[in-house]
Amino acid sequence: MLLSSSSLPSKQDSWPVLPHLNRLTSIARRNKLQVSLAQIKKQQTQHVLILNSLSGEVSTTTSTGKLRVAYQGVPGAYSEFAAKTAWPDCITVPCRVLTDAITAVETGRADGAVLPAESTKEGTALQNYGLLLRHDVSIVQELNLFVHYCLLAIPGVKKGELKRVISHPMALAQCNRTLARLGLDCESVEDTAGAVKLLLSHKMLDTAAIASSRAASLYGLNILAHGLQDESWNVTRFLILSRVPRIMWENRFRIKTSMVVAHHNETLTLLLKVLSAFSSRNINLTKLEVNNPSKDDGLVMMLDVQGGFYKEFPCVLYVDFEGSMADQKVKDAIAEISKSPVFIRILGCYAADPNIYGLQ
Repeated sequence: MLLSSSSLPSKQDSWPVLPHLNRLTSIARRNKLQVSLAQIKKQQTQHVLILNSLSGEVSTTTSTGKLRVAYQGVPGAYSEFAAKTAWPDCITVPCRVLTDAITAVETGRADGAVLPAESTKEGTALQNYGLLLRHDVSIVQELNLFVHYCLLAIPGVKKGELKRVISHPMALAQCNRTLARLGLDCESVEDTAGAVKLLLSHKMLDTAAIASSRAASLYGLNILAHGLQDESWNVTRFLILSRVPRIMWENRFRIKTSMVVAHHNETLTLLLKVLSAFSSRNINLTKLEVNNPSKDDGLVMMLDVQGGFYKEFPCVLYVDFEGSMADQKVKDAIAEISKSPVFIRILGCYAADPNIYGLQ
C-alpha cells in the first residue's frame, strides 16, 4: 500500500577526479539500461519463490529468467518486502546474514541485494554502510517503507504469560519503551521473521516475537498487539544494490547520487569544503554525515574498486545529493573536492522514489 507521496521527515532531510566517474556518466545516458518503477503500483504480490540460501548458498540457475534479489532473513522479513516492492516480479533469495546477500551480488549469483540503510528513529545503520564500502556493488535504487511492528505469539499464548521477546536488534531498539512497559526481557536474533521461525521451531510458549503482520499470517501466529514501535512515524530507508551501476528511474523521480569522501586530515576543514562545493552550485544535499569511529572501533575500511585493494581511513563523510553524474555542475563540485588530499568513491546514481510504502 502506498502511504504517502512526501519525503522522509527532517531526520533524513537534514542528512584528481576518479576515473570511474566517466563510466557512471555514460551509464546515466544509456536509456536502454533504465527500468521503470511503475510496476511497483501495478503488482504488490506477496508470493515469493524461496531458494535454499540460509546457509549462505545461493542458487545460480533459474528457469524463469527473472531477477534474483538477495536479502538478509527469511520469508516475511521487511527486507523481503522491500525487494518485492522494488522489483515485483523478482525471485527473492533469503540469506542468513547481510554479507551473504551482498557477496551473492558480487559473484553473480544474485542480480540485486537489499540493504537497510537508516531509519527515522535510529538514524544511519553505520554497520551496514560499512559493508557497502567493503564490497564492489553500487546503489541502483532506494525506497522507503513504513515499519509497523506487531507482537506475535504461538496460538493460545496470552500476553500475561510472556516473559521475553525476541527480534532483530533494530526492531527491539525501535520498540524499547513499549517493551519496558510490558516488562519483557529482550533477546536479539538475526532478523524479525527469523524470530518467528525460532519461536515455532522451539515451541516457546513464554516468548513473543516482534515482526510484521505478514509474518504472522505466513507462519500462523497470533497478533497480541499492533504498533509496538515507540514512534508512530517509523520509516526505514532501504537501498537496492547491484554489481552493474544501472540507473532505474522514471522521469517523475528526481535523480540522487550517493558518495563517500574519506580522508586523514582535519574533518571540519573538509566538511566546509564539501558544503562550499555543493552550495556554490545550488546542488541540494539530502544527507551529510560524518563517521569518525573511536580508537576502539578502529579505522574505516573501504574497497578501492578501481585498484582492487582496501584502504583504511580514520574518518569518512557520507554525502547524498540531488543530481546525476551526467550533470556538469556535479562533476565540477566533485572536481573541486578532489583537489584536497581525499579519496572519493561514488556509491551510486539512482532514482529517488519519494513515496513511502507499507504492508497494510
